[in-house]
Amino acid sequence: MHEMSIALAVVDQVDGAARPAGATAVRSVRLQVGELAGVVPDALTFSFQLACAGTVLEGAELDIEPVPARARCGACARTWLPGMPPRLTCPGCGGTDTELLSGRELQIVRVCWHDTAPHPPISQEC
Repeated sequence: MHEMSIALAVVDQVDGAARPAGATAVRSVRLQVGELAGVVPDALTFSFQLACAGTVLEGAELDIEPVPARARCGACARTWLPGMPPRLTCPGCGGTDTELLSGRELQIVRVCWHDTAPHPPISQEC
């Protein structure tokens, strides 16, 4: 289950940014997860809760923002949703000169935390 290694990496990155900024608790983490990233959202959520134990992220909510896969044909410029498993030949012209525009994302896009910094606060209000 590679979701645990992903969860541990997310916790490590967020903890590495939150603690030096004076965070006392992380409330939520939002991840963009592409349809083709090979991630099972429920397994990632479960792994995230385990990975957060004993860290400043303990009790944080994981918000997974799904990103649909999109592809574009180099020959006719048509775009489409390739689905899963991905259909990477152009449904318009049948071309194979295609580019995957989205669907492989796996990135932290937002973190909300409480901090002890004097005003103005460092953390983002969420």
